[in-house]
Formats: sequence, structure tokens, C-alpha cells
Amino acid sequence: MTYLLALDQGTSSSRSIVFDRQGQVVALAQRELPQIYPQPGWVEHDPMAIWRTQLATAREALERAGLKAGDIRALGITNQRETTVLWNRKTGQPVHHAIVWQDRRGEPMCAQLRNQGHAALIQSRTGLVIDSYFSGTKIRWLLDNVAGAREQALRGELAFGTVDSWLLWQLTGGALHATDVTNASRTMLFDVHRNAWDPELLGLLDIPESLMPKVLPSSAHYGETDAALLGAPILIGGVAGDQQSALFGQACFTEGMAKNTYGTGCFMLMHTGHKAIESRNNLLTTIAAQPPTSLPRAGEGWGGGGHMTAAPLPSNAYALEGSVFVGGAVVQWLRDGLRAIQGSGEVQALAESVPDAGGVMMVPAFTGLGAPYWKPDARGMITGLTRGSTVAHIARAALESIAYQSAALLQAMSRDAVAAGAAPVSELRVDGGACVNDLLMQFQADLLGIPVVRPAVTETTALGAAYLAGLACGVYRSTEELAGLWRSQRRFLPTLPAARAAELMERWEHAVRQATLA
Repeated sequence: MTYLLALDQGTSSSRSIVFDRQGQVVALAQRELPQIYPQPGWVEHDPMAIWRTQLATAREALERAGLKAGDIRALGITNQRETTVLWNRKTGQPVHHAIVWQDRRGEPMCAQLRNQGHAALIQSRTGLVIDSYFSGTKIRWLLDNVAGAREQALRGELAFGTVDSWLLWQLTGGALHATDVTNASRTMLFDVHRNAWDPELLGLLDIPESLMPKVLPSSAHYGETDAALLGAPILIGGVAGDQQSALFGQACFTEGMAKNTYGTGCFMLMHTGHKAIESRNNLLTTIAAQPPTSLPRAGEGWGGGGHMTAAPLPSNAYALEGSVFVGGAVVQWLRDGLRAIQGSGEVQALAESVPDAGGVMMVPAFTGLGAPYWKPDARGMITGLTRGSTVAHIARAALESIAYQSAALLQAMSRDAVAAGAAPVSELRVDGGACVNDLLMQFQADLLGIPVVRPAVTETTALGAAYLAGLACGVYRSTEELAGLWRSQRRFLPTLPAARAAELMERWEHAVRQATLA
């Protein structure tokens, strides 16, 4: 038997999954990751807790599978993106808590960049809008606000990394400071056309080049894990940010295929082939995980480590992306904030206890609104309440808000695709924790007017990392072979008349306008 190990480091937990060659789950281990909220709008993680929980789940998954490290052909990493860590190269110790992707403390800096007229430059180079969501302003904040950090950085003593880089450093005992193209493309500092850290953007944010990691393809020979960690060295063969990894795990390898991940937030990606489409509808252009035609040897890469040379990345692929900041997190709010339910699993039954939301509309802008609105100052709002409204109506409106936000994303994507001469999305493949909710998936299909397809294996984020690692070590020969392994579990077909769906979307947009004026 052939086995692959995927490390899936997410916002709320660290997980490790052992897959067999057919992409079936053999064993899974998961540990919760504590959230740190220093003040409103700020979200942090302890980088050492990230590492401890991830290593513990890797060991536990191997034990549950009855396997040893020597039985694993390769390891893949997928991670929460944009979350920013700075650490000391000599000691390996972080200089501060990790600043999480949800964190909004960089917004004043973003507003300054917008006011100075840099939006067009940043979008043309990086494919991104100016937002504190991305890593660039998080790095700048750390350099400006952690005592001694800038001086250490200028002396070359510090390293920056998104969570994948942090894990790679730890897994290799400090031998490797690297990232992959998908994570690099989420920093607001990486030229997605030249595949290089951009000197002008680094200068704009006053970030020393020496901080930056080497950039590799998503499927590559990254190196091996320290033998002491898992009992034997394991080849690290795949790295991708969680959403690009899910796109890969969903076998969306060709232009026009799309997936939506329903996690803490919602993340929709549409593969655009080798075309980096610049969105006219406030979406992001990002690099998709795709293996190169030839793998670099260990130590080779693109940029980083003081080398700003650009090199072409074979088979570079792109995607349009829309990010919803609050997706499944709205269910957590129902549980922890409103105390409407005791466990997240209760929400579907509560929502189904009423035939519809009774006119209630909820905009869960707890940390602003992401794509396609990009309204950082928006705040959550519940509208349409009457004397007959109950907690069940609010629960149903909360669930439906996930589908409304995702529908707005897909409509924007379709407009961009048509403008670029491509076909709009014909079906949406779904994954993530909330995709098991049949009520939500059916409502999503009704709003979109296209089939929503849930795969047989819903662990597609981790699966994508495993597939990338498997390609690097020769377990798989091609993406065509991987596409043949994908299976659907259920197709949700739209049942709502198009006119009614359009009416509901107009009510949603009206509620969004109210939330952004609040």
C-alpha cells in the first residue's frame, strides 16, 4: 500500500490526515488551536502552539493508521493563508504572536496606500486589492511595533513566513526557509506574472528583502523532515495555501471549473487556466496550485533569501478568488454569542423548524465585508424582524447569509469570465465543514441556478496537499490521473424559479447597503 500524509493547519485547528493512493482517508487527528483577541478587530495565534498542535496531530494520525514514518511516501502541507509570523533565524523563536488573516489592525496603513494612489499598481502586480487581509501590512506592523524588530530585520536576523513557511522551518530543523507560489501570491508583495518578490512593493511598505522566503512550485522536492520528529525522515513534496489546495483536491484543473469552501470563512476559486484575469468586479487574481513540467532540485527556487531574480514557473496557472470573512463562523456566533444552540450540529434542525426565514435577513459583517464588497467598516446587521420572528428565523437567516455571500461571489466571477471571453461556471463543487448541511447546499443551488456538487471525500483541502506531494514523488503521473479519482456524493439541483432567486438576491444587496451605512 502507498500512503501520503497531509498536514492541514487551519484557523481554528491543526489536523493531520493519512490518505491511501486512491485519496481515501485512512486516519485523521485534530487538535483545537486557541484564538487570541487582544482588542476588537485583532486576532492572533501563538506560533509555538501552531507547531506543537500540528506535530502532535501528525504523530497521532500515524499511530491511528498503524503506520510508521517509513511507510509514508511523502508529506504535503496546506495552511491558513496570509497569517504572518516573524521569527529569529538563530533561535527559531517568534518575535510576536502570529497575526491572523482575519486581523484588521493594518487597515489605517491600507487606507494610506489607497489615498496615495497605489491601488492600481498593487492590483496589476499582485492581483490583489489593498486590504489588511493580506500579509504585507501585517509584516509592516510587526516591524514598526515590536521592540527591536526592525533593527534585527535590517541585520538579517529575522525571517518572515506565512504558516507554511513556519512549519517548513520547524519540520526541517531550521534548514529551510521557503514558501510556495500560492502562499507567496497572498502577501501583496509578490509579482504573480514574474514569479518574484517585487522590490518596488517591498520598498513601498518598507520591508527588508532579507526577510522573504525562497519561493517554490506547489509540487516540488522541498526537503525532508528532521528524523527525530516522526521517527524517520519524510520527503516534503507539496505545499499550497488552503484554498488553492482545495481547488486542487476538487480536481478543478481546467479553465472554468470552480469550488467553494465553507469553513470559518467562505472561499470561492475559479480556475482561469494560464490567463491571469484582472477582475473588474472586486475579485482577486491569484496563482493556482499546479505542478511544474519539471521539478526543481533541492535548494532551487524563485526569489527570496536575498535573491530577487525572476524565473519562469512552468505551467503557471491562475484563479479568480472571492473571500467571505464570516461563513461557518456565523454558526459559532449563534452558539457562543447568541447562545441559540448548544452545538454547531443543531443549527440545521433549528433552521428547518421554520419553512423560511420569515423575511429576516442577516449580514454577518463581524469583521467587515470581503469580496466583492471590500467594506472593512461594515458591521453585522439583522433586518426584517417582526413580532413573529423567532430564534429559528434568525438561525435560518444566519445559514442563508453564507449562501447569499457565496452567490454574490459567483455572480461577480461569471461577469469577469464573460468579460474575458470565457464561459461562466456551470457547476460549483463544494467542501469544508458546512457543506454537510443539506439545507444550506440546497439553498445555495437555488440562489445560483446551477448544480452544487458535494464530493465523496470532503477533506479536499488536505487531499490537495497529499496529491501535490504524490505528484512530486511519482505516486501519481498526471492531473488527469487525479481527475479520475474524484467522485461526487450528491448533486443539489436548483428548484427555485430564477425570478424568485433574483428577488432574494436584490433583498440581500439591500441589506448589505444598510450594513455598510451603519
